[in-house]
Amino acid sequence: MPFFIWLFRVLKIKWVKWGLIFGVSVFVFFIGLYFSIYLGLFGKLPSKEDLSSIKQEQATQVLDKDGALIGKYYIYDRQPLTFDKFPQHLIDALIATEDARFYEHDGIDNVSLARVFFKNIILQDKSAGGGSTITLQLAKNLFGRKDYPVFGMLINKFKESIIAKRIEEIYSKKEILTLYFNTVTFPDNTYGIESAAQKFFNKTTNDLTRSEAAALIGTLKANNYFNPRLHLQRSKDRRDVVFNQMVKYEYLSKDSLEFYKNQDLVLDYRSFNHDVGIAPYFREQVKKELAVILDSINTNEGKSYDLYRDGLIVHTTLDFKMQELAETAMREHLNKLQSDFEASFGKQTPWKTNGQIFETAIKSLNKYKFYKKQGLADKQIKDSLLLKNEIELFNWKGDTIQNMSTIDSLSYYLKFLNTGMLSIEPKTGAIKTYIGGIDYRYFKYDHVSQSERQVGSTFKPFVYTAAIENGMNPCTYFSLGEVTYKNYDNWTPSNSGSNEENSYLNYNLETALSNSINTIAVKVLNEVGIPKVLEQAKKMGISKELPNQPSLALGVAEINLKELTGAYASFLNKGHAVMPYCITKIEDKKGNIIASFKPQIKKDEAFTDYTRQVMLQIMKSTVNSGTASRLRFTYNLTNDIAGKTGTTQDNKDGWFVALTPNLVTVTWVGNDNQAIGFRTTGLGQGANSALPIFAKFYQKLNTDSSFNNITKSKFESPTVKVLEDLNCEPEKRDGFFKRLFSKKNKTKDFKGTE
Repeated sequence: MPFFIWLFRVLKIKWVKWGLIFGVSVFVFFIGLYFSIYLGLFGKLPSKEDLSSIKQEQATQVLDKDGALIGKYYIYDRQPLTFDKFPQHLIDALIATEDARFYEHDGIDNVSLARVFFKNIILQDKSAGGGSTITLQLAKNLFGRKDYPVFGMLINKFKESIIAKRIEEIYSKKEILTLYFNTVTFPDNTYGIESAAQKFFNKTTNDLTRSEAAALIGTLKANNYFNPRLHLQRSKDRRDVVFNQMVKYEYLSKDSLEFYKNQDLVLDYRSFNHDVGIAPYFREQVKKELAVILDSINTNEGKSYDLYRDGLIVHTTLDFKMQELAETAMREHLNKLQSDFEASFGKQTPWKTNGQIFETAIKSLNKYKFYKKQGLADKQIKDSLLLKNEIELFNWKGDTIQNMSTIDSLSYYLKFLNTGMLSIEPKTGAIKTYIGGIDYRYFKYDHVSQSERQVGSTFKPFVYTAAIENGMNPCTYFSLGEVTYKNYDNWTPSNSGSNEENSYLNYNLETALSNSINTIAVKVLNEVGIPKVLEQAKKMGISKELPNQPSLALGVAEINLKELTGAYASFLNKGHAVMPYCITKIEDKKGNIIASFKPQIKKDEAFTDYTRQVMLQIMKSTVNSGTASRLRFTYNLTNDIAGKTGTTQDNKDGWFVALTPNLVTVTWVGNDNQAIGFRTTGLGQGANSALPIFAKFYQKLNTDSSFNNITKSKFESPTVKVLEDLNCEPEKRDGFFKRLFSKKNKTKDFKGTE
């Protein structure tokens, strides 16, 4: 029987005819769908020209003074690399696991597709794999996938195959691998191999070991399922699968397989999330400053730079290692201090038992203000604020999740002490450490750049500096006795632990300041005059308008911590105050400098070198024998240190200023709610609340030889005249007749405002 007659008879069979019609229809449908996609009916496909100029969003990197990565600003966490930065074992692991025929196909691996068709579809053998290639994955990475009502997966696959073909025509295999490694998604929303290497192993891609590289490649199969941060053992098992693939395709010898499988997978995880990681308050401040800076700079094309997409490189003054030590010291001290703080109140906790404090705090809540605007009555608002839900809470022993209402949460958070700490280079103002609070995730308010708190006795050096600068001899003696200033509502400043016997003692300036004597500070202010002290503070960089009243001597002025630090730097910088700064230069993604910054140093000297040396000697005494002597006797610090403690009324704020030849450090501790103070001066004084942060920090610096330029630096020797002018008895006692006939409670006018 002739073939055509046989074929005609077969086609007349009903099921054959309909089967053939169905098959041809499907074929025509696929061909039609493919060409409609090719022609752009389902969305414009990138042309060869588009693909030739691929521009990927890149994270802006924030680097410390030595180029160490401390943070990023991004929409997608991506840091591109060039091909020469990829170690060969990383490339081998990728190809062996994801696309063994990568160097042989043109974007579509027909051999693999045939294998998938027969094994997966016909024989139902899932071991055949998916048939995807690195180039196909790259197409998906670059352009993503869209949702379509029907045939969504098929349309996306066709689009990716067309794009993959075009990519292969434009780029070499090396260039494709480079694009792939820079765009592929790793766990924790991390884009690109460099970001993944930095995040999971705290190293550059070039330094990844074979085990680390295989582990990261292993996560590509399922980011979350094989995330080593969440599932370390599962990730290790997947890494071993990658090693098996490398052996199978002869990228790794069989003999070495067991050796690599037996290696532990050790993470050194560093999150670059905006709220966590090293120096989050510093990074937030840098971001604020960058927003202003970039607003005045344009690209060569005349466009504005995008902080989150343009891959800028921001060089800062921060010292990564020093910051780590500072944060550790802060946590160690605040953890214990918080416990002591809560224990000191017993059951009489002001954040629970003081109705006025709590009611005021409730009314300051954003939620309360929102409901109030909606016209709700106070009872309705409180009912809404009492609704409970699960929330994550900060805790020094480890964060917890509890079922709490907004009011419960407020009561919980009201008790926490907070802190601010800043260390700068005194000759330039370069910021070395920056701690704006105890935990940025829960306490966004920055106590370095945003906060203004009463500075207490840390203001006294401004008073004494003005006095010496205006001719007062350091050996001038003042009585400790209390004085009532009748022209200021009979105000009577007193000293901590004062008694009647002390009123007959007289201290020179060194003893008075090093022991932070309140009565003498006011008397010195009265002698030199408030206007001259205000002028002195302004010369030292304090820009805020300060109160024109006698209590200025006791630090009632509210001053920003950053500004206070810059002012104190003048004692170490030949009388020149500095403006603390954090950014040195900004580069575009190609390394071109688009902005650079120099130290901002006050041009005019705030005081003479004689005054500077006298004040340094006095503040050395504060550390050696005065209110900060626990640095010597409790923390055993033998370094050259000068300083000043500070405590405000009702123990609301504790301060410590530390001056060392090459570093100025200011620490503050208090409650965010200024109505809540320490219960006792012993607990709340600056020497106990703020000083230990610096002490622990400096202890850690002392153990690291890389900080010898700071810890082993020495103050210059004072001149002979300075030493002679300070060479007098620290105190004098009134004679018998003076004690007999002098009034115990003196009353006079305060004349220092004239």
